[in-house]
Amino acid sequence: MLELADVTTRYGAVTALDAVSIHVDEGELVALVGPNGAGKTTLLNTVAGLLTPATGTISFSGERINGTEPATLVRRGLALVPEHRRIFKDLTVEENLKLAGVTVARRLRRERVDEVGSLFAVLRAKWNTNAGFLSGGEAQQLAVARALMCNPKLLLLDEPTLGLAPTLVDAIFELLVTLRSQGRTVLVVEQNAHRALEIADRGYVLRSGRLVAEGLGSDLAGDPQLFEAFLGGGL
Repeated sequence: MLELADVTTRYGAVTALDAVSIHVDEGELVALVGPNGAGKTTLLNTVAGLLTPATGTISFSGERINGTEPATLVRRGLALVPEHRRIFKDLTVEENLKLAGVTVARRLRRERVDEVGSLFAVLRAKWNTNAGFLSGGEAQQLAVARALMCNPKLLLLDEPTLGLAPTLVDAIFELLVTLRSQGRTVLVVEQNAHRALEIADRGYVLRSGRLVAEGLGSDLAGDPQLFEAFLGGGL
């Protein structure tokens, strides 16, 4: 579904990603973890077309997508849920979803809104509430629901549990498991490295822009030396 081959991304003279190679297969939940400043968000933004790699190749569904406009990638089936959610706070839950459905044929848009809404009971209960009045966990679920409006082949999630209370963190991890059980392909960047790796099929660890470890999620989650060396034992 997604393959990065020796991808390097720079901000001016600063190298944020250094010859990184990863892949995500169809139907997988893959976790990308690492300390702050490791390059995780840069990687997602590079895949989503918000940044252009200096070197290397990005392939999505077998096609090279280096330099492709973000809007084109959305139409091809790639959706990013950015850090801090970026929902439209002055619009209702339903209006946020309708706005996100611009890539869906008009005749199918209402049906798609109802389908996505049915996955999130907490949102259905606040269908006509302005998004600015949602709790952090509700807002995060709306951000994911909005991304699902285009029925993406690949869903990218950037720090979905950031700033949430523990009970809401549980809800987001349950949502990730549900998405995977539905056959969704997901690449998630997550600060809670241990929990993300526990539920992931596979995982990658970034540090200072370089890939330092990869493997089955359960294997990485159960490696205390890895956490001590690269993730700062408390993560």
